[in-house]
Amino acid sequence: MTATAWKESWRPARLEEVLPGGLVKCHLSPRNCTIQEGKNGFCGVRGNRGGRLVTMNYGKSVHITEETIETEAVNHFSPGERILSLGNIGCMLNCSYCHNWKTSQSRFVEDKDVFQYTSEGIVKFALRHGIRCLSWTYNDPVVWHEFVRDTSRLAHEAGLINLYKSAFFISPEAIDELIPHIDIFSVSVKSIDPVYYRKYTSGWLQPVLDGCKQVLRSGRHLEVSNLMITDISDGEEAAKSIADWHLRELNSTVPLHFVRFHPDYKMRDTIRTPIPRLERAREIAMEMGVEHVYLGNVYNTPFTNTYCGGCNELLVHRYGLNATTPGLDAAGHCSKCGKDAHFRLMPKSSHSQTVTDLPADRDYVRSLDWHGDIRAAHVQIHNSGDRPEKLYYRRRFADSDSQLWRVLTLDGGERYRFAVAQSAPNELGFEVASVSKVKTHLHELYDRAHFPTIAVEDAHAETDVSPLPMYPGRQLLARAASGGCAAD
Repeated sequence: MTATAWKESWRPARLEEVLPGGLVKCHLSPRNCTIQEGKNGFCGVRGNRGGRLVTMNYGKSVHITEETIETEAVNHFSPGERILSLGNIGCMLNCSYCHNWKTSQSRFVEDKDVFQYTSEGIVKFALRHGIRCLSWTYNDPVVWHEFVRDTSRLAHEAGLINLYKSAFFISPEAIDELIPHIDIFSVSVKSIDPVYYRKYTSGWLQPVLDGCKQVLRSGRHLEVSNLMITDISDGEEAAKSIADWHLRELNSTVPLHFVRFHPDYKMRDTIRTPIPRLERAREIAMEMGVEHVYLGNVYNTPFTNTYCGGCNELLVHRYGLNATTPGLDAAGHCSKCGKDAHFRLMPKSSHSQTVTDLPADRDYVRSLDWHGDIRAAHVQIHNSGDRPEKLYYRRRFADSDSQLWRVLTLDGGERYRFAVAQSAPNELGFEVASVSKVKTHLHELYDRAHFPTIAVEDAHAETDVSPLPMYPGRQLLARAASGGCAAD
């Protein structure tokens, strides 16, 4: 895996229509972009080269990262399951509040943040580290269609499963190509208001709704999330609308997540969604008959847990991105009364190695304290040596100093990235320890969909309001492009 000059290469793309006059049409998304020779489509990563449709991001990814399945707004498929999150560059949408704008909007992508992978390499990486689920996520996997399809097929052959986290602005033909290879779909339905979609996402609504129904008909596992934007889509009528559609067009057992927004990209002049509005949305949806309704990007709330619909037993306890299953049996039913809780479970698995004491040769220790809304982080590691090395990390709690160290073994030259999220109210933060040749960078993480590209040591400002990197604004970008400078 090496950093790549991502614009310099491309390969043939699927779902093309060759037109007269050297034009080509892309049928990957509802846009059906008609593209001239040498130009790119809306997404910025698919274009016309020699009169044929090409993809410029095949195998090109931000750093792959170990997380948990709850990161993807998936609560009813093997809670707590470790996943390998894979995000790429580009997007079929341009949402005004995008939490991943630095990679979703191709004009902002920097070569230093892009790495080259192969399908075979990703599958081998997951197997070596005991990860059973590949998660196609972050910016949006729609624009990575060829690589997702190829790698997911290899993953299935190796006994792995695939998760697809998407805003789902995608054509029916492309969904048909995905369904044989994807086990879990987590779809972000931004709103049930067509005007909202046009104004805030640059897309349109109906293809997203139709795509959800197409997945449901296929029998694949489906969960739906709704990002509630402060003073725009966080009112009671918005909650009623999405719950009504959910019940009419899907069914009551499909989990629904109301997700907290943070100010970002072009929508920084606002505040995080007030939690009481999220709680009211959940109350409305449950009163209307949706059986499993959750809050996302919220800590210290019982509304991330799963309770039995029959006897109210606690089935799954969640805090942040961490989950335990005290009340579920092996079939996904309540272990107390036997009611079906609509879970799909994988066999139990444990791959982690832990030790009580830190080896004496660990000469490099770093720590991060949780603060404000910073309740999670990515730890990026590079073993710069030529032989295997171990990295150790543990959580720090207010009332204990004897937590076990988890051990992660890296091959010579290997890079790794993993998420740590606060697991309890009394958890203060975490620390990592290694030898000096194992380089570590800490990236503060806001919410489960946010992929931070700036490490703590490279940041020049601290904020609990909007995560780094901050969108510089149109005025600054325009002046920088013309050789000037300004503050927006």
